[in-house]
Amino acid sequence: MQLGQLLVEEFQVSEDDLKRAESYQSRFGGRLDQVLVNMGSLPDDQVSVLYSKYLDLPLLELFQWQDVDPVSIDSQDLSLLLDNKWVPLAINGSAWTFACRFPLELQVQEWLVQKNIDAEIFIADDSDLQLLTNKYEQLSALDDGQEFVGNEEERLRELATEAPTVNLLNSLISRALRQGASDMHLEPYNGRYRARFRVDGVLHEAEILSPRMQLPIVTRLKILAGMDIAEKRRPQDGKIEMKISNQELDIRVSALPLNDGESMVLRFLRKDNVQYDMSVLGLSGDIETMIREDIKTTAGVVLLTGPTGSGKTTTLYTFLNALNNDDVKIITLEDPVEYQLPGINQVQVNSDIGFDFAAGLRSIVRQDPDIIMLGEIRDKETAQIALQSALTGHLVFSTVHTNDAASAYTRLLDLGVEEFLLNAALVSIVAQRLARKICTQCAEPHPEAAKLIEKYQLQLLADKFELPAIKLMHGKGCEHCSNSGYKGRMAVIEYLRCDDEIKAMPKDSDFIPKAKKHNAQMQRRTLLEDGFYKAILGQTTIDEVVRIAG
Repeated sequence: MQLGQLLVEEFQVSEDDLKRAESYQSRFGGRLDQVLVNMGSLPDDQVSVLYSKYLDLPLLELFQWQDVDPVSIDSQDLSLLLDNKWVPLAINGSAWTFACRFPLELQVQEWLVQKNIDAEIFIADDSDLQLLTNKYEQLSALDDGQEFVGNEEERLRELATEAPTVNLLNSLISRALRQGASDMHLEPYNGRYRARFRVDGVLHEAEILSPRMQLPIVTRLKILAGMDIAEKRRPQDGKIEMKISNQELDIRVSALPLNDGESMVLRFLRKDNVQYDMSVLGLSGDIETMIREDIKTTAGVVLLTGPTGSGKTTTLYTFLNALNNDDVKIITLEDPVEYQLPGINQVQVNSDIGFDFAAGLRSIVRQDPDIIMLGEIRDKETAQIALQSALTGHLVFSTVHTNDAASAYTRLLDLGVEEFLLNAALVSIVAQRLARKICTQCAEPHPEAAKLIEKYQLQLLADKFELPAIKLMHGKGCEHCSNSGYKGRMAVIEYLRCDDEIKAMPKDSDFIPKAKKHNAQMQRRTLLEDGFYKAILGQTTIDEVVRIAG
């Protein structure tokens, strides 16, 4: 099979992209696969699979070789091999074993013939080759901590644009996207530089990189994100817009100086993959009904509470999307604007010029909106303007950072908001966490279901909320979920309606327990109970519920 035919039939490269790549190759040279990678039509980490199939060569199983010591070889020969991404794994007379990225490298093939070497070849990707190359670097006399001489900034830019840096970073981003990661963390660790992916809210180690790759990768990210590459003492923030594997992507980049380097965090914002639909949130039927009633009111404040990363912004966007039509004007004030919502006026605050939440909110109310979404209530002035806006006929959505729904009252009181204003303006408060959903491909009955039912008194909960059966499940792990047993997330909710009883309660030190007691009498669940409710239905696990709400 020809390489082009293989790319189209098995790697989903379009024929138009292939023709453009072949035209570019005929004019400027280079490898066809690399042209397609640079176009964004072929994921970088699929190149090794491509050549494995095209040349019928085995893929490297890294675990079989990562503990093997480097072979002894002439330094000049080693330099030639490593420069061409060929790593010697073993030598037995004239029979040598190699891991390589591109088996048809002409310079290496000529060297093999010249040395009369019978080569056994394994195809490997850049990250595996880097790990194997590290062993030779550790033996070399090169000092990883050396300072650059001359024009440091120019040298940094050269390092950042070299092929190994570009390919390694593209490979890591592609892998993170395929695994459904929301963030990628790059940080110094035990003399190395490690990459971790946050998948469904949990960090997983993805790669340990050579310490010599730290500076090139950090510099490349800073260049792409529009940061100052010479600034290593202050935190910086930036944004990258790119296309990876035919996917439009915004990446928020944060750089934080550490004692032994810089920590880089990349947050992936997928433009094509976002759905703002109530059904996607995973709300229980009774809670969804109450929330739909609240967001259809003409005026008042609906608050979301929870820690960073609990999905508050996504839930707010979902509410706005449900209300978005030609009859209403919706304005949001955010820091930053993460996703563009069609038909909604989105404003980004800029504290550097004095345009903070309070100033922005004062401007917004003069625009005659029907619905306002405020990214976060951080201070007294913002809180008062938001609540007063609700009293003058606006429906306001916002967030505060508290652990449960009732605590939002005490948080706003601590900011200095008057109690009468809270009682008059608040419609409801929703506390939220995100629980990982059991992978549907490998879900099976939990082997210790009986023990868990007894330990957490789940039968009482099932009876209380009239659930017909307890169906505890877990995921055994499969390729679909990267052997984690979980795939995707859903909201676990504590709902508090600010009804007449809540408004009548004094907002003193006894308010929170009284509010919780009232909620229980109204057959509304706490965060933990809503998590157990979803576990009883077989949607998540008891362990996951205890992790996020226990």
